[in-house]
Formats: sequence, C-alpha cells, structure tokens
Amino acid sequence: MSKDALRQLANIVSVILALTVNILASVLPLNGQNTGEISDRFKVYFVPAGYVFAIWGIIYIGWIAFTVYQARPMQKENPRLRNLGYLFAVSCLFNAAWLFCWHYNQFGLSVIVMLVLLGLLIASYLKLNVGKTPVSNAEKWFVDIPFSIYLGWISVATIANIADWLYFINWNGFGIAPQRWAVLMIMIAALLGLVMALSRRDSGYLLVLVWSFAGIAVKQSAAPDVANSAIFFAVTAFVLVLFSIFERRRVKI
Repeated sequence: MSKDALRQLANIVSVILALTVNILASVLPLNGQNTGEISDRFKVYFVPAGYVFAIWGIIYIGWIAFTVYQARPMQKENPRLRNLGYLFAVSCLFNAAWLFCWHYNQFGLSVIVMLVLLGLLIASYLKLNVGKTPVSNAEKWFVDIPFSIYLGWISVATIANIADWLYFINWNGFGIAPQRWAVLMIMIAALLGLVMALSRRDSGYLLVLVWSFAGIAVKQSAAPDVANSAIFFAVTAFVLVLFSIFERRRVKI
C-alpha cells in the first residue's frame, strides 16, 4: 500500500472511530452521564443555549464530506492533502479521547486534551492554507469549509472547557465577578474572529461565532452584561462575515 493510500485509509478509520465514540457518548451514555448534563453542572456564563450544540451535526457531516472527498482516487496525490498528512486523523483520536475525559469527570485532563485538539486543528488549517490557496468549488465545500467550521467551534469550546475547569477547582477569578470574566472571554473569541476576517476572509469560522454568541445571549438572558455583550459581538461577527464575503468577491472580480 502506498503512503498516500495509507493516509487516506487512516482518515477513514479515524473518522469512523470518532463518530462511533460520539454516538455512544449520547446513546449509552458513557459513564451513565450525558454530555450536556455534565456541562450544566458548571455555573459559568460562557455557555450557550442547548440548541447551539446542534452544530455538531454539521461538523459530523463535514467530517464525512472531507473523508469521502480525500478518499477519491483522483485526490490521492492532491498536494494540499499530502501536506495535511495525518493531522486530521490524529485530531479525531483526540476528539474521542476528550469525550472519555469529560464523561469520566477528568476535567483537568479534558482541558489538556482539548488544547492539543485545538493545536492539531490550527496546524491542519495552516497546512491546508485555508483562505489563501485558490481551490475548486468542490474542494472549498469538502475541505476548506468543514475545517473552518470545526476550528471555529473548537476555538469556542476550548474557552468554555477552561472556564468549566476553573469553576470545578473553585478558582476565585482574582475577585473579579464571573459575569465580567464571561464578557472578557467573549471579547477574546471575537478578537480571534477579527483576525480570521482580516487574514483569511473566513466567513465559515465567523458564522460559528455568530451562532455561538447568539446562543450565549439566549442562555444568559438573566445576566444583562453577558447577554448584551454577546449580542453586540454576534452582530459584529456577522458584519465581519459580510465583509469577508464582499472582499472575496471583490478580489475575484
């Protein structure tokens, strides 16, 4: 088996494994605990409404779309996919590992695993040079957009995971109110979005932020400072989406 065929197979196997663990985490569920139920135990303000987590359905579809696309014989020697190497396959393993950490209450370890997952996705994004390498429409939809959405969500999830762990260890936040920390975390996520808009014109990544911030506003409606900040940055992120789309079309013209 050639190196390219082995890489294609590794992506297929790793996605099947990750999807299986994600399904079992909800169906069984792992350790008798539902993922959302565990999250609800942490009284932090950087948490969106439950419906926001439906984005995982889109992420799963993206995984499958990418896996099928990269497995096609004509993509075996695709230079971008060769450059990606095994990064995506390894990220799937860490995605599955995170679920075990979370469901078995290893919250500190879950932060470490999540940070590694984020690092792998950033490396994948850079290896693919998303937003800067001209690609066909097919490659845009089956490679670039799935990675943009996945990276966008894991960026938000990493911040939330750290907030949950800090709550778990009873961190006092240096005496700063939890609501103010939540606003700061929203600002940090929004800043990441600004970087993506200016450097990559990545509307996919930005739409994830719009979705997440709107969900935080809904969930935290009882905390006006948090909800209002989330609304403001959701609108800001949406403006950046429009800016990114306009700039991409302008450059093409």
